[in-house]
Amino acid sequence: MNKFKISIVFLLVSMLVACSSYTSKGRYQIEQDHSPDNIPPLGHVEDVNPRYEPYSIGGNKDYNVRGIDYKVLTGITELTERGKASWYGNKFHGHLTSNGERYDMFTMSAAHKNLPLPSYVTVKNLENNRQITVRINDRGPFHEGRIIDLSYAAAHKLGILKNGTAEVEINLLHFPAEEDSANQFNGEYFIQYLVTSLPDKANDLGKAHSQQYQVASSFIREDKLYKLRLGPFNSQLKAENILAKMKNIYPEAFILHNQ
Repeated sequence: MNKFKISIVFLLVSMLVACSSYTSKGRYQIEQDHSPDNIPPLGHVEDVNPRYEPYSIGGNKDYNVRGIDYKVLTGITELTERGKASWYGNKFHGHLTSNGERYDMFTMSAAHKNLPLPSYVTVKNLENNRQITVRINDRGPFHEGRIIDLSYAAAHKLGILKNGTAEVEINLLHFPAEEDSANQFNGEYFIQYLVTSLPDKANDLGKAHSQQYQVASSFIREDKLYKLRLGPFNSQLKAENILAKMKNIYPEAFILHNQ
């Protein structure tokens, strides 16, 4: 066997070893979870600002893990639970959470088996009386007796990093949609739902949808095209509610935000 063939064989063996090493760990590059190698200062990390948020598209259907069925409690307004809190760190950092966001272990987030995503809860460490507020955007922990999995930063603030777990009480913070003060007037929101080259069509559709949804209508003319819009709305929530209805007819409709 000449040197060229030996090199090819060596390369193929190396690739197979690398692939088998990766697949043995599944979707994560690290087999065992652990603390971050380089820990940034965490004193500046503050509790999240709880507010109303619409449920995310991902992560809010009933699901099954390891043969166990879990029900997502959509529509829930009250919840108090006591049990063990744990934390998850470097293994999962940068990977997608259950609602499609990127897990950042240095933010105040957490995982829960049943609460809708996202949700906000207070977590009180019953062993040292520390309390934090976190945003639920992931699923877990799937260990008996554990009710919440905290990010590294949240676990640090709650004082459970050393022992790994602690007895806690969690309470759901509920914000009705009509009390969405965080999404109230902050610039103007518009729904752009159609682009047409026909001015009469733009005019007729604008009047019809303005009357249907009881909101102003307008269009932006660029060259020979007319971009039809509804608005302004002074609330992102109101714009999202109407957008959901309009998408049945205009699937490409989207929200514009002018500040």
